[in-house]
Amino acid sequence: MSNSPEPFIKRNLATIITLVLITVLFLAFFWSSVVISIKSGEVGVLYRRFGQGTVTDMTYPEGITLIFPWNIMYIYDTRIQQHPHNMVALTKEGLKVELEISIRYYPELETVGILHQRVGPDYLNKIVIPEVESNIRVQVGQLTIDQMYSPDPALLQLMVNDTMDQLEKNYITIQGVVITRITLPQSIETVMENKIESKELADTYEYRIEVEKLEAKRKLIEAEGIKAFNETINKSLTTDILKWQGIQATVALSNSDNSKIVVIGNGSKEMPIILGGESDSSKHQAK
Repeated sequence: MSNSPEPFIKRNLATIITLVLITVLFLAFFWSSVVISIKSGEVGVLYRRFGQGTVTDMTYPEGITLIFPWNIMYIYDTRIQQHPHNMVALTKEGLKVELEISIRYYPELETVGILHQRVGPDYLNKIVIPEVESNIRVQVGQLTIDQMYSPDPALLQLMVNDTMDQLEKNYITIQGVVITRITLPQSIETVMENKIESKELADTYEYRIEVEKLEAKRKLIEAEGIKAFNETINKSLTTDILKWQGIQATVALSNSDNSKIVVIGNGSKEMPIILGGESDSSKHQAK
């Protein structure tokens, strides 16, 4: 008796082909539900349909994971993500300002399962954006339009820190909220620009006034110095000193080469009158 499987295969060929086709179709249909590929920077959260539901105490790392086709694997990106967003807020005076912000965030790895169970994959629109908007509106509502036109970096940082603290309670880490642009209503912006120009002009005039005051003060000090100098000189210039200086000048003039006429008899207390002329050497040169 032959043990060759050929007779069995021939008798059951149709059944074998049917089973192979069913297996191929099953794998093709359920492949994406059974073979899960978790990419770099991602983690998986498993939902067991016939078990405990969402698995919150563990996550599935990068790589290939096999699960039953009736279970579902949810993939979460745990890398830092950035989302630009536009919003409107009211200042302390009730004036509307438009803000362009950029939010950098990522889900906390240890609590991704709880985040999925309580919020779900759309946590950006359900938690991140509403929380950021709410906190920024509260902070802007405490600021005046002047503060929003020229915002203080410390106030903006306080706004960001408060927003980050609030979101950390919801299993999400906000790495930063950057206010990239603040747009005021055109009428308000025009008024603020005119106000700044007026202030700068007033500061310029005030600076000029201060300069003139300092210059006047400098001139006064200079005049007082000249006055004090003259008073000191006048006190030291006695009649005898002046007469002595006159004698010295007369002697110097009499010793010069110029021809001169000395007039005597100008008073006992006065100096002689000396009239000078050209020197003889000068006359010879002229000839």
